[in-house]
Amino acid sequence: MDQKLKVGITQGDINGIGYEVILKVLEDNRMLELCTPIVYGSAKIAAAYRKILQMPNVVFTQIRSAAEARPDANNIINVVGEDVRPEPGISSAEAGKAAFIALEQAVADLKQGEIDVLVTAPINKKNIQSDTFHFPGHTEYLEAAAGEPQSRALMIMCCDQLRVALQTTHLPIKDVPEAITIDAIVEKLKVFDHALRADFSVQNPRIAVLALNPHAGDSGLLGSEEQDVIIPAIAKAQEEKVLAFGPYAADGFFGSSRFKHFDGVLAMYHDQGLAPFKALSMDRGVNFTAGLNFVRTSPDHGTGYDIAGKGEASPDSLREAIYTAIDIARNRRDYAEAFRHPLRKQYYEKGADNVVLDLTGE
Repeated sequence: MDQKLKVGITQGDINGIGYEVILKVLEDNRMLELCTPIVYGSAKIAAAYRKILQMPNVVFTQIRSAAEARPDANNIINVVGEDVRPEPGISSAEAGKAAFIALEQAVADLKQGEIDVLVTAPINKKNIQSDTFHFPGHTEYLEAAAGEPQSRALMIMCCDQLRVALQTTHLPIKDVPEAITIDAIVEKLKVFDHALRADFSVQNPRIAVLALNPHAGDSGLLGSEEQDVIIPAIAKAQEEKVLAFGPYAADGFFGSSRFKHFDGVLAMYHDQGLAPFKALSMDRGVNFTAGLNFVRTSPDHGTGYDIAGKGEASPDSLREAIYTAIDIARNRRDYAEAFRHPLRKQYYEKGADNVVLDLTGE
């Protein structure tokens, strides 16, 4: 049996539903059979939410570092001060600071190999802003934190029936057309293709590419991006052995369930991909950051201020995020093992410079 993975879980915004869904997931002791949870947050705040929500006592083992984590317990690392108190439903600078402290420590441990995967509870993208966090969201922060020149973060929303990646993420609509270039689309398609193979174990994945404009531009009548950018990008990606197809008008594509014929869908902007995804898979969807040298997932919902502290939040998406992180880590391991010593090319490719191989090993 595989060794249990250490799953780091950040507290997110302490005034949102983060602690509620964390507690609801961890109150089921069967989670300990799959992984070793390590929450980056505050035992005091967790206890406060147990009282507010009148939940059964979820026992946490307080540890000073991930290296001390007990595999048979729910572990918690206190990363915020004793004087920090939750105010359910309230956005505050203190909550933003607490969310960042937890995220920063968890990412540091992830990069050092102290935890195996990272699952992040929702943050408030405004109150977390500071001199040390100046990013539109988790995805962009994690790409910068990866510190690898080849890191190209790709936001993928996934569930059992659908995987939607975003060409642009947290970007105003007015800035989207300028950000969509041939090279940018090809790069995202290549990252998506590799993620489908290595992270989701899909052989020869088929990727659908959505159009930017209504009716895929109607041959230029409603916009030229399809003709000038997206179609040439798809052709270029195909030349690089990526099975990309389209562009497809988003409304008919999802409305007709055409997405079921593809392994992944590349949307041009945030709401184009997330609106149909959440309509089809709310409470089961997972946000996965592909293209990095570590695994990070999160639930597909936000802070939920309107229901914070009321006991109404569903833990299903966070639970699925933990399952998905574990699955992806194992898939990556298996993929790396399978392709550790690939066979050298032993055939002639028409039109290419071919070299006669020495197969004697001498």
